[in-house]
Amino acid sequence: MNTADPLSIHLVLDHATLLTMDDGRPGPLAGARQGELGRVDGGAIAVAGGRITAVGPRDEVWRFVEARNERTDAVDVLDAAGRVVLPGLVDAHTHLVWAGTRADEFEARLTGTSYLDLLANGGGIHATVRATRAASFDDLAARMTARLDALVDHGVTTVEVKTGYGLTVDEEMRHLDVIAAAAAAHPAHVVPTFLGAHALPGAYAGEPTPDRGAFVRAVIDMLPRVAAHPLGLNGPLFCDVFCDAGAFDVAETRAVLTAAKAAGLGLKVHSDEFENLGATALAAELGATSADHLVATTPAEMAALAKSGTVAVLLPLTTIGLGSTHFADGAAFVRHGAPVALASDWNPGTAPCPNLWLALAIGTRYGRLSVAEALVAVTRNAACAVGRDGVAGRLAVGRSADAVLTDSDDPRDLAYGFGTNRAVRVMLGGRWVR
Repeated sequence: MNTADPLSIHLVLDHATLLTMDDGRPGPLAGARQGELGRVDGGAIAVAGGRITAVGPRDEVWRFVEARNERTDAVDVLDAAGRVVLPGLVDAHTHLVWAGTRADEFEARLTGTSYLDLLANGGGIHATVRATRAASFDDLAARMTARLDALVDHGVTTVEVKTGYGLTVDEEMRHLDVIAAAAAAHPAHVVPTFLGAHALPGAYAGEPTPDRGAFVRAVIDMLPRVAAHPLGLNGPLFCDVFCDAGAFDVAETRAVLTAAKAAGLGLKVHSDEFENLGATALAAELGATSADHLVATTPAEMAALAKSGTVAVLLPLTTIGLGSTHFADGAAFVRHGAPVALASDWNPGTAPCPNLWLALAIGTRYGRLSVAEALVAVTRNAACAVGRDGVAGRLAVGRSADAVLTDSDDPRDLAYGFGTNRAVRVMLGGRWVR
């Protein structure tokens, strides 16, 4: 059992099947270790001051509580009745700052129009950019807050949130301010990412053809302002680039990410969603924290991610949203030793879904991950993918008391069943928020 000298313990989660995801060592789990759950049957968690102060077999936890508290009858006890308790889920890839809808495009895709065709004709990201630019600050903040509520309701306690639907200097900075405002007013732990290079602005009917070089230089020139944003004071602040067909090439991506690294920002890459341009190899070369999508990634690039420690973030809900049957091969990444995470990619165009449990279920069926590997992928490894390894993704002493009580006593059932919300209760910072 792990313990720490706490304040007076105020809460105990008892009689739980704990999946701690913890082995006392830093970093993600990869290869043969990807499925190590840190399981404790008949476990308990003690909480004080919003942090975990003891976790392990329940008899040992209760002895610790009795030794530290003058009275145990004042402790709030929740009996898990043997059900699975795991760390608060971590959604490592979302786009929560947007207005408008893309239901018309969904209907068009049903009749055979491709995503890239929609993008080239002023739809896709560009349609959301127009609607988002027209929305007020308060409206965007309220929308993001509602989306954070939905994620927390599904057991997510840490969430990465990207800009990217602004595509001008002032608008992208406004979206960082929206993220800051919503994060300050919400209990969820928010990790911000600047995605100024999401698409080339002006590439739709009625606006002039943009100068690619000028836009890339404008994004690079923004990076010192981004790095100085107050959002970066409380944790990692990332820079991401969409490197794929219809977006940015490898040379442009290298220029932006190299400048971002020099500015002190963490690195992420949208890579290999549609075509393999070489962005995954670039992510490994630059030591990016994560490379995301990875549908068209080669075995050699998987091995490169393993060597660099870059987390492979797979987004199976996006593949479903696109009506595709070509999923990222999670089992191949594990086989090559790359740490794997799963995320929702919640966005208005290709993955309008907040259910990370569904991503987990699809990641087992079509990404060929084992259930244990997928559970690590939405907790410990996802925390590493957003630079939060030290504070999220595990049930361990000293960490924020973020935990999910599920509706099952069998971890396998969390992937076996699908389409529902498996979270019964959600604890965030030692407080029940669901």
